[in-house]
Amino acid sequence: MIPQQLSLGVSLNDDATFENFYAPDSTANTHIVAALRAQIANGNESFIYVWGAPGCGLTHLLQAACHQAQTLGKSFQYFPLRDLVGYAPHELFAGLETLDFVCLDGLDLVIGRSEWELALFNLFNVLRDLGKLLLVAAVHSPRELAVQLPDLASRLQWGATFHLHTLDDTEKQQALQFRARARGLELNDEVATYILQRLPRDMNELFLQLNRLDHASLAEQRKLTIPFVKKILGV
Repeated sequence: MIPQQLSLGVSLNDDATFENFYAPDSTANTHIVAALRAQIANGNESFIYVWGAPGCGLTHLLQAACHQAQTLGKSFQYFPLRDLVGYAPHELFAGLETLDFVCLDGLDLVIGRSEWELALFNLFNVLRDLGKLLLVAAVHSPRELAVQLPDLASRLQWGATFHLHTLDDTEKQQALQFRARARGLELNDEVATYILQRLPRDMNELFLQLNRLDHASLAEQRKLTIPFVKKILGV
C-alpha cells in the first residue's frame, strides 16, 4: 500500500533511520530505540509516548519508525504537527483507522486547542479499539502537558512513556563523527571539536552543517580539515 503521507505532501528524511541514530551503548536512549523497533516489528506496545528537549532527536526517531514500517510493508502516516496546526484535525485524521501505524510529532503544539484535543481523543480510542499502533512525541511528559480535556489527559498516560535524553558535548562529537562515517567522510577529533565549539550545539543544526560539508567535500574533492571547514561554514 502506498503510504497515505504522500497525499499530505509530507516526506521523510532519508537519513532518519534507526541505523543512523547515535545512542551510546547501555544508555536510556538505546533502550528507547529498541522499544520503538519492537513496537513496529511486533506490536507489543500499541501506544508509545516519547518526550525530550528540542534538538534531542525526537523527529529522527519518529521518522526512523516510519522507515521501518515501510520496510516491513506496513501502512503508516507521519504527522509533523508543527506544519499542520492550521488544518482541521478531524479531516486530517479521517480514515487513519485503516492504517497500521500513526506517528504524531510535536504534540505540544496542538494541546490546548479544543478541536485538536477532541480529535486526538477520538483518534486514540479508534486506534486502540482496532489494535493499531500509535507513536507520539512531545517536548513535555504526559503529566506536564496542559491538556484541557481530562479524558485525553488520562489516555496519554496509558502507554509506555520514554524520556529521550539530550547528549552531552562528548556524545554530540561522537554522534557527529558517527554520522560522518555513515556518509563515508573522515572527521577526526580535532576537526569535530572545532565544529562543535563554533556552531550551535543543537544536533539538527550540526547535522545540517555536516551535510553542507559533505556536499562541498564531494564537489571539491577535499578532505575535512579546519581550513576547509572555515571556508565552507564561515566559522
